[in-house]
Amino acid sequence: MINVNELDFEKVNGLMPAIIQDAETMQVLMLGYMNEEALIKTLAEKRITFFSRTKNRLWTKGEESGHYLELQSVKLDCDQDSLLFQVLPNGPTCHTGTKTCWQEEDSAIYGILKDLESTIDERWVNEDTDSYIASLKKSGTHKIAQKVGEEAVETVIEALRNDDHLFLEESADLLFHYLVLLKAKGFELNNVLEVLKKRKK
Repeated sequence: MINVNELDFEKVNGLMPAIIQDAETMQVLMLGYMNEEALIKTLAEKRITFFSRTKNRLWTKGEESGHYLELQSVKLDCDQDSLLFQVLPNGPTCHTGTKTCWQEEDSAIYGILKDLESTIDERWVNEDTDSYIASLKKSGTHKIAQKVGEEAVETVIEALRNDDHLFLEESADLLFHYLVLLKAKGFELNNVLEVLKKRKK
C-alpha cells in the first residue's frame, strides 16, 4: 500500500483522480476523486470512498446500494498525481445497473489468466513443493510439450463428440498446460498477444 503522507494533494487542488479497476477482469469500472480524508478512509476500511464534488462530502461507493468496491491494491502513477485502485465489486458499479460507468459488459477475463500465470510462476520457482506444476518442471520441456499435444488431441475428440461439458474441461486442461509450456520456454501469454497484435490489420 502507499504512504498517504508522501502524496501532494496541493498539487491537484486537494482532489486526486482515482481510477477504479476490476482486479479480476482488469476492466476499468469508473473514475472518481479523493481528498486526503477519503483516501485514509479507503485504506483503513478496505472499501472505496470518494469525495463527492456534487454532495461536497465523503461518499463510500455502495453506501446506498450495497454494491461496495472491496479494495485489493492501490498504485500511484509516475507523476504522483493520480491513483489506480484494483477492487472486487459487489455488484454493478454504475448507478444505471451496468458493470462499468461506460456501459460495458463483463467480457474481459484476462485478469484470471494473469492470476493463473502468477500461480505457475510461484510454483515453478519453488521446486521443493509437491505441486503438479513443480512435477511438470522436473519432467522437462519435452514432456510438457508432449502433454500439451495430448490435451490438444483430447480437446479435438470431445469437440467431435459434441459433449460441451467435456469439451470445456479438456479446453481448460489444454490452456493450463499451454501456459506451463510457455513458462518452460521462458515466455508468457503477453508475448503471444504481441504476435497477434502485429497480425491485426
